[in-house]
Amino acid sequence: MELRTLKQYVHLAENLHFGRAAELSNVSPSALSRSIQRLESEMGVQLFERNNRSVNLTHSGRLFLDYARDALGDWDAVRNRLMEQSGELHGEVSLYCSVTASYSFLFDILARVRRQHPRIEIKLHTGDPDEAIGRVLAGAEDIAIAARPGNLHAGLACKQIAVSPLVFIVSKEHELAGQENIDPQQWNELPMILSERGLARSRVDRWFRRIGAQPNIYAQVAGNEAIVSMVSLGFGIGVVPRIVLDNSPLAGKVRIVDARPALAPYEVGLVTQEKKLSSPLIDAFWAAVKD
Repeated sequence: MELRTLKQYVHLAENLHFGRAAELSNVSPSALSRSIQRLESEMGVQLFERNNRSVNLTHSGRLFLDYARDALGDWDAVRNRLMEQSGELHGEVSLYCSVTASYSFLFDILARVRRQHPRIEIKLHTGDPDEAIGRVLAGAEDIAIAARPGNLHAGLACKQIAVSPLVFIVSKEHELAGQENIDPQQWNELPMILSERGLARSRVDRWFRRIGAQPNIYAQVAGNEAIVSMVSLGFGIGVVPRIVLDNSPLAGKVRIVDARPALAPYEVGLVTQEKKLSSPLIDAFWAAVKD
């Protein structure tokens, strides 16, 4: 029985959803289904009850989940001891970040890690920044570069690497470009282009409640780069972290609006499960990055 199969089983047992478990395992849903079927055949028992609507663990499945977690934990402990004895760290660390984070922070981070630990291999995944912490919690990634939430989930460690203001932006031709002291009532009429979800959206929603206005939402968008693009075309006012503008090819086509009160800034950092810092690989990566 391969460790990879055990990891896939744990992902499915914890999520009870083939699509999400397949994504966490970096395989297709059909490949995951075949892997689970082979495992059930090898064990001689049914581990999951599944139909067109749901997936659930059987009694045997719950017992096997305890074994799988213990086996993976024991493997990590043995591997860690062997690496400590060898005197040189080697192995793989998975890292997740958004495209923006990849060109804002990744070069410096990987350069430091490579310089100190040349045999640590980095498995990089990029995607929606709002999924970063969830992927770490689910065990799909060892470390993520993410915006620190207001309330950090219990069991997570966060190491700050940057602070970025959260800013309102308009196209450079917009009537608000360069305007100061915007009347709060104006915000009821201005078309807004906002993130669908996540930290920026929650802070913008609180900001509107604070000034007593209701956002006139023109579009809800997944991805900061898409917000900058729509704003540059004159479709409305957006809110993005300043680091997005600093690296955007469209920065010259937009202007920052001096909105008051200022939004709380983004704290960007490395995030991992606290228990994973006991791994020499994760701890070495963590220590190599300056806070």
